[in-house]
Order: sequence, then structure tokens, then C-alpha cells
Amino acid sequence: MKPLKTGATYDDLCEVPDRFIAEMIDGDLYASPRPPIRHIHAASVLGAELGALFDVRRNGPDGWIMLDKPELHFGSDVLVPDITGWRRSRLPELPDAAYMTLAPDWICEVLSPATETLDRGRKLRIYAREHVEHAWLLDPVRKTLEVFELRTGTWALLSQHEGDGKVRAPPFDALELELRPLWI
Repeated sequence: MKPLKTGATYDDLCEVPDRFIAEMIDGDLYASPRPPIRHIHAASVLGAELGALFDVRRNGPDGWIMLDKPELHFGSDVLVPDITGWRRSRLPELPDAAYMTLAPDWICEVLSPATETLDRGRKLRIYAREHVEHAWLLDPVRKTLEVFELRTGTWALLSQHEGDGKVRAPPFDALELELRPLWI
């Protein structure tokens, strides 16, 4: 994916039409089209499953705050992951702000041909730099889930799952997640 503009500012990002998802990475402005419905569905189902146990039920395992597509500001980098989660011990309540500056504990990127290189490369590098502990890469076309954990500043692939099985994946391994509903 090529940047829309190099040497971009936040004002440039704000000028991108709403039909695009705008992000700034290393001073480069990227504008991605809204994802296909299949990708939106996979993210929605996953967010609902995790949110039902870990966020909505505040007494659930560990206690989390889950958000879909928040704008994350890390210095001059502005990222918009598909799904994010913060442990309530680090984020007891949501700030009254348009974006987050506190790095999440977990991110999930739903891969598409237009964004996969950026998601796997530059964005994962920034998430590691910001000490995000867990990253999931979900591909509804290939029907795969890759589970990563940050270890001494480097992403370690913990597991890769394909097809319709059931998985337990950190940091949400208290839940046996059925993959089949993500692919419909």
C-alpha cells in the first residue's frame, strides 16, 4: 500500500473523507477504503464474543475495556486497529477524548489485500514499540487467526489457527473461541 502523502500532518489526516480510514505512520499518510462486509462481519463477531465475557460483564476474567476502531495516537503516529482491548487495571474508565494515547494491551487487525502489508509490517512494529502485549491477525478470506505475544520487544508467533476449530488464545484463553462464526 502506497502512502497518500509523505511528511503529513494531523491536519492532512483530518481532511481525508470519512469513507476512508486514515492513519499516519512514520510521517506517511495512508487512506484505506472501508473494508469489505466479510471483514466487518468477522471483526464484529469477534468483538461481540470477547466483549460479552471480558468487557460487558465487568466481573469477567481480568476485566477489559474493548473498543472497535479507536484512533490511537503514539507521538506522530496515528493508527486505527480493528479491535482493541485494555485491561481495566490500566484503564479503569474511558477518557472523554476523541482518541486514545494509552497503548492497548491487545489489538486485532482484520487483514485485507489492501492493508495486509501495512498491518503486518509498519503497524506491528509500532505496536511493539508502544509495548502492546498481544496482537491477533485475523484473515476472513484465508480463514486464519494468528496469535502473537510481545517478548523482549519482538513479536513471537504463539499459534496459528485455520478453519472452523475452537481455540484458546492469549490473552483471552479463558474463553474457548469458535472460529466458524467469524467466517460466515
